[in-house]
Amino acid sequence: MSLASVGIVAAQAQQPRPQAPQANPPPASTNLRQIPDGPGRRVAELQGLDKVTARTQRFVAPVGEATRFGTLEISVGDCLVNVPEAPPEAVAYLTIIDHKPGQREEKLFAGWMFASTPSLSALDHGVYDVRVLACTMEQGSAPPKSR
Repeated sequence: MSLASVGIVAAQAQQPRPQAPQANPPPASTNLRQIPDGPGRRVAELQGLDKVTARTQRFVAPVGEATRFGTLEISVGDCLVNVPEAPPEAVAYLTIIDHKPGQREEKLFAGWMFASTPSLSALDHGVYDVRVLACTMEQGSAPPKSR
């Protein structure tokens, strides 16, 4: 091996290896964190608007599961909140697919939505609007005890 080729091999060894990209990297903020563990399951509180009927509906969408609103299927990949010392914020990674009857499904949105600034990253749809309200732990109610 010549000195030139040794130098090239040494230079290549010193270069950092590229890391595999994360599937859904969280927004760049040091204040965001997952909801602290506790009883219940992590959910995103969402609000949907049907522009045709002017009906709004608040609903919860569990992290890692799909929820329906009209013809939309909304999947929550993650839901983050600010640390207590920072201003309140909720950020959810949503994937929204439209299942119109008689048509192929259409992916309408995949990305982070911010509760404090819904217009920053919004669903663009002629019939529906969806926005993030909060990220919380949903508390399940225990069934009534029989005597």
